[in-house]
Amino acid sequence: MNIEQLQNYCISKKATTEEFPFDADTLVFKVLGKVFALIGLEKWEAGQKAINLKCDPDYAEELRSEYAAIKPGYHMNKKHWNTVDLTGSEISPKFLSQLIDHSYDMVVKGMTKKMRDSLL
Repeated sequence: MNIEQLQNYCISKKATTEEFPFDADTLVFKVLGKVFALIGLEKWEAGQKAINLKCDPDYAEELRSEYAAIKPGYHMNKKHWNTVDLTGSEISPKFLSQLIDHSYDMVVKGMTKKMRDSLL
């Protein structure tokens, strides 16, 4: 998945915005103001293609043990975030979409009932 496809997939999720809240390099995707994905654009352009995604802690451990391309979240809470290295072919576009969906769902799950209801 190239950067445009990745960006289009993330922004297609309901109530999602894209922002640069930290610096001009870190593209952040939020659902109702809550972060579910981050991409370092400068590193991406340098060939270090990766995305940070929220993850259930038990599932995160499982993914890290199964895939060399999935590591604890870089500059994130290592229990709840993974960095997914996309430079190799280990992570298919379909699987990446599933990981993004999981991240989005984890963030929505942690919202108040009122916020979740606003998505319906």
